[in-house]
Amino acid sequence: MSKATLTISSKNYSSWSLRGWLICKLAGLDFEEERVPVDDPGARAELLLLSPSFLVPRLVHEGVTVWDTLAIASYLNEVFPEAGLLPPDRAARAHCLSVSGEMHSGFANMRSALPMNIKGRYPGFKVWAGAQADIDRIVAIWRGCFAAHGGPYLMGPRPTLADAMYAPVCSRFTTYDVKLDVACDAYRERIMAHPVVKEWIAGAMAEPEELEELDAEF
Repeated sequence: MSKATLTISSKNYSSWSLRGWLICKLAGLDFEEERVPVDDPGARAELLLLSPSFLVPRLVHEGVTVWDTLAIASYLNEVFPEAGLLPPDRAARAHCLSVSGEMHSGFANMRSALPMNIKGRYPGFKVWAGAQADIDRIVAIWRGCFAAHGGPYLMGPRPTLADAMYAPVCSRFTTYDVKLDVACDAYRERIMAHPVVKEWIAGAMAEPEELEELDAEF
């Protein structure tokens, strides 16, 4: 049987690619990466925040094609329930899905003002008020998760879908020097130091500088 394939775009810039890739890794799926060229019009539109992520991530597994991060997570949770992408407890699972869904559909101001750029570092970056409101809400979500589930990850002792959804936010907070309280900053560091995330970062750092022309929206 052929190996699963996950289609992604830039590892440095594509937050949705990172989310889908992490979901597959946390599920324990054996897969091959397929890249959408960065000069593809659809990929450029996604990276410029001009369109939803229609092209990536896209998973093909055992003849089934799944796109969209939440759909991929739901599918892999059925295939690999022992991986714990979603918590087994009903209340915790509902919480996980709620915070993941909020990340999936919200925080447009933060996405626009702080686009993902793993290679970038902007100490003292000035966050405008609209983006700060999104950051404040994310911090409230994280604090609520720690209070409800005890950490060190959002849903407790092991990473879940929620952590995959918020991992690009941790990258953004690192890139743009976003100031956080002690607990949230420790969580950001924990995610950035996770072996799977570090594997992605290494791939991002090795990427050629192909997207310099995309600075209009960044």
